[in-house]
Amino acid sequence: MADIGAIAESIKGLTLMEAAQLVKRLEDELGVSAAAAVAAVPAAAAAAEEEPPEQTEFTVVLTSFGTQKIKVIKTVREITGLGLKEAKQLVDAAPKAVKENIPKEEADQIGAKLSDVGAEFEVK
Repeated sequence: MADIGAIAESIKGLTLMEAAQLVKRLEDELGVSAAAAVAAVPAAAAAAEEEPPEQTEFTVVLTSFGTQKIKVIKTVREITGLGLKEAKQLVDAAPKAVKENIPKEEADQIGAKLSDVGAEFEVK
């Protein structure tokens, strides 16, 4: 087995032309392409970078007010600070976002309040 360190030192001493000839010879003798290996490295790095970030902001969407519409309207007013007319319009327009871009804990609290009055909701 060849000493990898010695091979690396030998390659460092090559001129650019000699290195190109070495690459060509290895490609021919081994039936591989150095270009494919070089292209694969950035592609793998790009795939690793494209992992979606962890979601930090959530939206609570009222999907149905259920059978207790008045209680849901009161709860929506409490959650949003809207007036009676605006809260009724929001509930009537379901599915509709109740609160957007909020932390997970707040979304869970709002969901619990809506659930307590019989409303159906989604956290997105």
